[in-house]
Amino acid sequence: MTESKTTQTAILDSAHAGDIHGALGSIARDDTAPRATLLARLKTLPAIVGPGLIVMVGDNDAGAFGTYTQAGQNYGTTLLWTLLLLIPVLYVNQEMVVRLGAITGVGHARLIFERFGKFWGTFSVIDLLVLNALTIVTEFIGITFALHFLGVSQFWGVLASAVIVMLAVSTGDFRRFERFGIVLVAGSLLLVPVILMVHPPVGQIAADFFVPKMPQDAKLSEVMLLIVAIVGTTVAPWQLFFQQSYIVDKRITPRFIRYERMDLCIGIVLVVVGAVAMISFCAAVFAGKPEFGNYTDALGTAVGLETYAGRLPAVLFALALLDACIIGAAAVSLATAYAIGDVFAVKHSLHRKPWDAKGFYSVYCGLIVLAAALVLTPGTPLGLLTNAVQTLAGVLLPSATVFLLLLCNDRHILGPWVNSTKLNLFTGAMVAGLVMLSVILTAAVLFPNLGEAWIIGILVGGSLLALLVTAAVKFYEMSSGRHASFRFKRKPPRESFHVDRDSWRMPPLDRLPPARLSPLSRIWMIVLRGYLVVAAGLVLLRIVQLATVGA
Repeated sequence: MTESKTTQTAILDSAHAGDIHGALGSIARDDTAPRATLLARLKTLPAIVGPGLIVMVGDNDAGAFGTYTQAGQNYGTTLLWTLLLLIPVLYVNQEMVVRLGAITGVGHARLIFERFGKFWGTFSVIDLLVLNALTIVTEFIGITFALHFLGVSQFWGVLASAVIVMLAVSTGDFRRFERFGIVLVAGSLLLVPVILMVHPPVGQIAADFFVPKMPQDAKLSEVMLLIVAIVGTTVAPWQLFFQQSYIVDKRITPRFIRYERMDLCIGIVLVVVGAVAMISFCAAVFAGKPEFGNYTDALGTAVGLETYAGRLPAVLFALALLDACIIGAAAVSLATAYAIGDVFAVKHSLHRKPWDAKGFYSVYCGLIVLAAALVLTPGTPLGLLTNAVQTLAGVLLPSATVFLLLLCNDRHILGPWVNSTKLNLFTGAMVAGLVMLSVILTAAVLFPNLGEAWIIGILVGGSLLALLVTAAVKFYEMSSGRHASFRFKRKPPRESFHVDRDSWRMPPLDRLPPARLSPLSRIWMIVLRGYLVVAAGLVLLRIVQLATVGA
């Protein structure tokens, strides 16, 4: 495909095409010079850096602070190994949306609508809107914790935070927002001096990070719930929607995918460093203290840090929490506004002024205002909202990953950039694991007294069922001669491989042929639909019970 033809893309907003203006550099649209030397690549990387950093550090938000500090305070460093296992999961999930964004020029929600129909598209957008709105509320809950510890008025502090988050995106200048995000990313490093001041045993941290083990004398069901929470807070559905749309808005094209992968890797390093720091210094500070095993919330963690480690570490922790909640609120709100703009094909770009993209900015600011108002309203069941967020995230995560996997195997969307067989095998196993963890989380929230036998039964039974169904369908496909491969040729001509991959873009959406699903994919979609209907119904019932009875 020639370069001139690459202009025929599916981009929905004209502001998504043009020069790249990142926080740390710019690249002209017509700059097609090869980056053949190391120096040239090092000059290009700063201009691309941003999406991976913001989405990863934004994921270390209020929920993450609560989950990681709980793990350290209740079980020491014994669960650090979960972070090591999540590193490839994080990379694989986000790398797939990197390709989708750079190659399609369309957001995640719009692709789901186009390839899976109105039912799944509507389902995804509505649930994303509800889940993200509740997630933003938890960000402001975290802000109140930080403000309370720092002695700042919660009312004025929440209002100021809301105004800052709204003003950050309302300048009509993409670069300004990204610089704001990069500053917040740097603020996340406030956790590093805390761990240096507390100086937990490095040898024990390394051992528990690389060697999996379970806490001694701990109830398996409670430990499993915390592990599921760590997975849920580290791999969240909103990340997929945010990074894909943000890459589109930043105007990143296929030729810069390798740089965006590096950006993602840097972000993963930062998020893991922050998580390890929180678990480790909480384990060291609370070991042998009355608070060990009796976690309350992030405010309790800050108070404990001040009591046992001094005022400065506690203040740095509170500032890092405030920083994390602000970047989390901005990223989650943007994910929703991008999705709504994509679905309705209205202007949705940070390159546009508020009066030039009224719907996009209205959704963004409306979510922030709603969250701030709920947190400041006396009598709002904040604990119930937090519980609902965790449960809904656990229910939605497997479906989000399934859609992602199917989209990345559609050759009409990704052309020569579709998933490899090895990546599909890994992602398929990951999806199966996420589904089982989601079932455990949902069941445990609905039935608090869920026993260890049930948890083990879900893990073993789910694994066997997944293997049996997959094997049966694969046998059917092989025996009937039906194959579900939507890829380009495995070995395209060497002379055209580079050109094809770096210039190939998805054609306009109305030119795409109908999506086709293999028998295996259809079966898993039916299973997923049934699970979501049942789980969502049960969760809704439980939330109503909590709200009306206080059970």
